[in-house]
Amino acid sequence: MHLVTPFKALRPATGRAAEIIAPPYDVLSSAEALERAAGKPWSFLHISKPEIDLPAGTDVYSPAVYAKAAENLEKMLDAGVITRDDTPCYYVYRIIMGSHVQTGIVASASVVEYDNGRIKRHEFTRPDKEDDRVRQIEALNAQTGPVFLAYPDAPALDAVLAATVAGVPDADAQADDGIRHTLWVVRDAASVDQITRHFDALPALYIADGHHRSAAASRVAAARRSANPHHTGDESYNYFLSVIFPAHALRIMDYNRVVADLNGLTPESLVERIGAAYRVTPSATPVKPATHGEVGMYLAGQWYRLEVKRELVPADPVERLDVSLLTTHVLTPLLGIADLRRDKRIDFVGGIRGLPELEKRVNSGEMAVAFAMFATTMDDLMSVADAGQIMPPKSTWFEPKLADGMASHVLD
Repeated sequence: MHLVTPFKALRPATGRAAEIIAPPYDVLSSAEALERAAGKPWSFLHISKPEIDLPAGTDVYSPAVYAKAAENLEKMLDAGVITRDDTPCYYVYRIIMGSHVQTGIVASASVVEYDNGRIKRHEFTRPDKEDDRVRQIEALNAQTGPVFLAYPDAPALDAVLAATVAGVPDADAQADDGIRHTLWVVRDAASVDQITRHFDALPALYIADGHHRSAAASRVAAARRSANPHHTGDESYNYFLSVIFPAHALRIMDYNRVVADLNGLTPESLVERIGAAYRVTPSATPVKPATHGEVGMYLAGQWYRLEVKRELVPADPVERLDVSLLTTHVLTPLLGIADLRRDKRIDFVGGIRGLPELEKRVNSGEMAVAFAMFATTMDDLMSVADAGQIMPPKSTWFEPKLADGMASHVLD
């Protein structure tokens, strides 16, 4: 079985991409999706967030929501705004956000290789979120939310991408957030075979984002395999929709922490006690960490630079992460945050919002202290995945996000 294969994508008809593409389903609330889809009858949000077409207050996990997604997909097919390729293809996908450019390949990735660990994960999943994606896939008989994967250094694959984007794109659209999404279809049989062989030569792929989508695809495949007495392994349900980028091209932004109170400490005593693990230096300007081991802290109107004492940095790939060190030496013992997933006293702020957002949350009185983190790197992520370990919650914030609707994978 191949690591990835070409497939016959559902994708925007010529000239329709700008009307269709939408942010991923899991980055918008229902209210935000309703606002973003206003006046856009062909927005993919009508498929990924179909509750926007149902009465206000509808349970987003009700059967009516999944049925509406299927109905809306059928409408788009009937209207011809999305079409399906006749033969299996690969698709080169480029995203441009400001000066940042990343180019990857849309492919169907092997569920078997995911189950066997060659497609490596680094997060736990929640059963309720898996259930949601399973229901969505079954209702549509398609995977519409791509799993965001990364491949390690592979110059031959990079060369294929570079050669493809020199041609005329098949879809090119700027989303309403200013991010540009461009797609090239790779139809040539020799090129398709070459791409398959290049991926087969890789030791592993790494999930950057989309753990619930990949887990759901695995569950759907297992159910269909059990129900199919003529299962061969070649069926489309044995693969899941993915967009695979070179790891060196990806941008991970900081994922910052804000805490609602000081757990009974005064600002002065917190600073003093942090000094046991970090060198603490007041700063006249906001502190954006520039290297591993550095943290910016905003407390009582004052910024501080925290530098971890190097003898406290372990070799373990998870425990040495900056987010882990902060939890080990500050959040848990000093601020009483024992469970980052469930404690309501802590919140997380994506770095795309900038340091002013941290100041705003503290200055408003909503939060008592903010921590600006150095961004986790792809090397960090891959080291954790290679060790078979799990990243701490809210460790990575990838930008730019993939667009839903650029390509979908039908389960024939």
